Amino acid sequence: MNSDAENGNKPLVDNKVLPVMREAIVMVQMILFKVLRQSVQERYCNQSETYHAHLAGAVINNLFGTQAVDEAVTVFAAANRELVELELRELVNWCGSLLPVLTDALRMKTICDNQEGIHSIPSLLMAKALGLLVEARSLPLPSTFMIQVRTLAASYGLIEPMQTTVPPAAESPA
Repeated sequence: MNSDAENGNKPLVDNKVLPVMREAIVMVQMILFKVLRQSVQERYCNQSETYHAHLAGAVINNLFGTQAVDEAVTVFAAANRELVELELRELVNWCGSLLPVLTDALRMKTICDNQEGIHSIPSLLMAKALGLLVEARSLPLPSTFMIQVRTLAASYGLIEPMQTTVPPAAESPA
């Protein structure tokens, strides 16, 4: 198997950036989880916190084409397939303000996956079919995406806001 360097293809994203990009993508998933779980709590108030978390997790895993870390979420998703699909179809109603960053995260995930030989275009196609992709949105540079996600995550209380550092005052010659 030829590497990208051997066959003359330059990778879209530097391999050193991939883990950082993946962290930003996971952060978007965490933000979406927080928003969706709150929506699920309001709409299914007669259900347990575990139910809310499992439903939100199952929807997000399905959207991003990822496997649940918690086996209980996988079991929940299998047992509640129709509900998960319903929530996916209605997701645009509960996360409208997140569509730009969700679009970026899904696109960045596809790029990262592609660099690692994983075919994840179906996730993008599903998101498009669900009305979750802002197709006219330009793909941001990786650094812009990561800063955008960090700022958004701080606004949701998931991480500490970035601190700006003031350069030390230059000493005047005596």
